[in-house]
Amino acid sequence: MSRRALLTGVLAAPAAAALAACGGLGQTAGDTGNQQGYVSGDGTRKILAVADRGQPVVLSGKTADGSTVDVAAWRGSVVVVNVWYAACAPCRAEAPHLAAIASDSPDVRFLGINTEDDAAVVQTFEKKFGIPYPSILDAGSGEGLLALRGRIPPQAVPSTIVLDAEGRPAASVIGKVEEDVLRGMIDDVRSGRADAGDTRASAGA
Repeated sequence: MSRRALLTGVLAAPAAAALAACGGLGQTAGDTGNQQGYVSGDGTRKILAVADRGQPVVLSGKTADGSTVDVAAWRGSVVVVNVWYAACAPCRAEAPHLAAIASDSPDVRFLGINTEDDAAVVQTFEKKFGIPYPSILDAGSGEGLLALRGRIPPQAVPSTIVLDAEGRPAASVIGKVEEDVLRGMIDDVRSGRADAGDTRASAGA
């Protein structure tokens, strides 16, 4: 099975299948090999029909400033969840674009899940890239990633999921997200048009 087919299959697979498949994901040709266990996605994106979105995501945790966030409190708003860590080069590349979208989309809530770093590293990253939204510190516990099981491969960092106003997964990108792609996904989910099935991002596909 090709790596591209494997990634596409994992998006719709149950949790157990996703966990089994992620171990077979290799690095892409552009990776440097020094990303501390980073496993690249290839930009695969998925739009879920309303009937296929399942239950709302249950996701909460402590952030770098010691506060607690819970996406359940954001029902009624589209929510963008981005999985990242500071030493991941694609995470750094997409960070300014995520910050820009978050800054000019006041009706959309953004949340990071940081898989590797402590609070000091997260705060330094947020300051450097002007990130205006919080990130859950998920290193060690893995509870944030567990909340997204069956939706993204656990080792595919970065990944981004868009939740609809009911908190259900409506769209996802495995790998670095392009700004225009994410803006389009947000617009579709916000307007209720996100009912288009599977597509692929042009970059990295």
